[in-house]
Amino acid sequence: MAKGKKSRQSKSRTVTLKMAQNCVELTLNGKRRLDLSFKEIATVPKCIQKLCDMDELDLSRNLIRKIPDFIDHFINISVLDLHSNYLEQLPVTIGRLQNLQVLNLCNNRLMSLPHELGLLKKLHTLNLGLNQLEALPASVGALKELRHIGLSDNRFTRFPVCLSRLDKLEKVNLDRNPILTEQMPGDESLMIKERLYLVKESFLCDDCLKNCQTERKKMEDVEKAESPN
Repeated sequence: MAKGKKSRQSKSRTVTLKMAQNCVELTLNGKRRLDLSFKEIATVPKCIQKLCDMDELDLSRNLIRKIPDFIDHFINISVLDLHSNYLEQLPVTIGRLQNLQVLNLCNNRLMSLPHELGLLKKLHTLNLGLNQLEALPASVGALKELRHIGLSDNRFTRFPVCLSRLDKLEKVNLDRNPILTEQMPGDESLMIKERLYLVKESFLCDDCLKNCQTERKKMEDVEKAESPN
């Protein structure tokens, strides 16, 4: 179970269209946001399709297990907040949210991500912390506007090589993942966890840059060797 969630999910609320309309608010920068956070809902209400002209959609801190395919009706949203739910997968239709800039999926039960995630060409912030991910789809390497990605508290054992193709990426948070860095004598199961961040090349001295480029080439060679012909 994701952290900080209630163990009982039997009592789920129903949200009517009128209730949802009362949850529409105006942000400080003039955006219209549908805020359905903390509503104890287990299912995304079908009625919110009538409010699909929103700029932002917040469904965080609920009991939601599945995002319906009709999420692609919210074609204008730039922010989609789904953190702290019970999501185990995402619909492929999420790839149709072409205006999405911020996607928060932190604190769910995701074990994999759809290839269509790589279609979100305007995405600059992606939070996947506190899930059960072991790898990212290669299509994430197509998110050329991505600047920040949160991967903490997952199951990554190595740095996702697809991120090395993202020139605008400024920060990668891989805290508290079982990144294998060193085997200690006498204990083959011991793994050292370390903090890993991505920085721009311009921040590094010549020697550090050369070392990073060498390590990057090694990772790419490993990826090629492991990929099917």
